[in-house]
Amino acid sequence: MIAFWIAAAGLSAVVAALVLRGAARASLGVGDDASLAVHRRQLSEIDDLAERGLLADAELKAARAEAGRRLIAAADHQQAWPVSGPKARPFVLFAAFLAPVCALAAYLFIGVPGLADQPYLKRVAQWRQTPLSQLRPEQIAAVLQETARAKPNDPQLFRLLALTRFQAGDATGAAQALRHAVRLAPDRVDLWVGLGEVLVAEGQGEVGTDARRAFAEALRRDPANVSARYHLAKGRIADGDLAGGLADWRALLAALPADDPRRAGFGDEIAQTEARGSLAPTGAPTGASSEQAAAPATGDQPEVETFIQGMVASLAAKLEANPDDADGWVKLVRAYAVLGDSGQRDAALAKAQARFHDQPKVLAALRQAAQTPRSAQVAPPRSAPPRSAP
Repeated sequence: MIAFWIAAAGLSAVVAALVLRGAARASLGVGDDASLAVHRRQLSEIDDLAERGLLADAELKAARAEAGRRLIAAADHQQAWPVSGPKARPFVLFAAFLAPVCALAAYLFIGVPGLADQPYLKRVAQWRQTPLSQLRPEQIAAVLQETARAKPNDPQLFRLLALTRFQAGDATGAAQALRHAVRLAPDRVDLWVGLGEVLVAEGQGEVGTDARRAFAEALRRDPANVSARYHLAKGRIADGDLAGGLADWRALLAALPADDPRRAGFGDEIAQTEARGSLAPTGAPTGASSEQAAAPATGDQPEVETFIQGMVASLAAKLEANPDDADGWVKLVRAYAVLGDSGQRDAALAKAQARFHDQPKVLAALRQAAQTPRSAQVAPPRSAPPRSAP
């Protein structure tokens, strides 16, 4: 609190000093409106002479520069308040004094002056002792970040950190964590795939250069990896190679098991892309959502499942407090579906459908989310089929 009071007092002093400085610079008859009008008239006369051809280009530039300099200098010395109203000065000085006093009074009335400082590390320590269901994704990410500092050579820990950062809406931070993870374990296909998917999410669905490089690394280690094949083919289509990209997609579709639940959606995307002659516009619904699609692979490790369940419980608690968040309900239904908790999924779906019964788009998104198959790994972007296990 001491630092706050010092900063507040310093800021108030600076503001008051600026006001008083303007008052001190006020002068009588120097830099008044008449003087400014003279300099503006000189600029106008210079332009008139130039139009009549009486000034060469070099002379014109020099004359305009000098007249402009004089105008700026006169404006700088313009008086702070009118000479004709000297009675206004005490009111301005009083306002400069009253502003910090009112700010202090407002803080004492609505603030908490006696609240102790809460350093960041102290808050993280408290979050460590808090059940995951009561933490927001960004708080879980903060806990993992501190853990990662103590274990900088654990690629799985950085994979978890990437997952929680992505769930908190920090795709850039998730990509940073996964880049560190692939440096630690460059032979792990799931890390390369997760990095590529996060980069796709960060690029709003575009398979950029860095994402392609990550998928290429994954494909080099696992030529059958579904997510890498899907995204690299999508990149070919985006580059204008429609026939080549569609051929890769068809080969990928043929390689999927006959009972794979995503075959239908993937086949529809292929047909739509062929009919349209290009990829769907960014944000168009073509299958699995980008939030689900681009998240780094969660794997089947118990600790990852625990973190996911904690974040899902946190999301459910937030929706209890703010039930009008349509996107939140879609994410919750999808999360229960991915975890395989059909009871919670159906209960959440029923609540959301009752609340948004008059919004067809929300209802369609909810139905799509409820149909998301249970998977140990998050699905690739949009309607891409599930990637093969690394």
